[in-house]
Amino acid sequence: MVTAFTVIIVAALVLFAGLALDGGLALDGRIKAIDEAQEAARAGAQALNVATYRSSGQAVLDPSAAVGAANAYLAGTGDAGTASVNGTIVTVTVTRSQHTRILSIIGIGSMTAHETASATAEQGK
Repeated sequence: MVTAFTVIIVAALVLFAGLALDGGLALDGRIKAIDEAQEAARAGAQALNVATYRSSGQAVLDPSAAVGAANAYLAGTGDAGTASVNGTIVTVTVTRSQHTRILSIIGIGSMTAHETASATAEQGK
């Protein structure tokens, strides 16, 4: 009877350790995904149409260059993502998968975070 109790207690402790460790890693992965989405959006928001800016003084994005800059930033991170442009706003969504270390024992092999951030091209004064 003591052996069964010990097995149950040890299993519960391993599960709680897994929740703490892998939950912390998942939270860290989510924060990294947010950071990557924000930085990629900022990189895209810097892709101004220089000819339009010089002729009219208006900050207008070059949509293909903005998406390309955001995607180039994401390529350096190794995480999957998408970028889009709507007017002067660049929106980036990052998908980051964090592999579990302890929870994989019970069949939870990874945790995935989907984070979105936007940046606006603005004209300085």
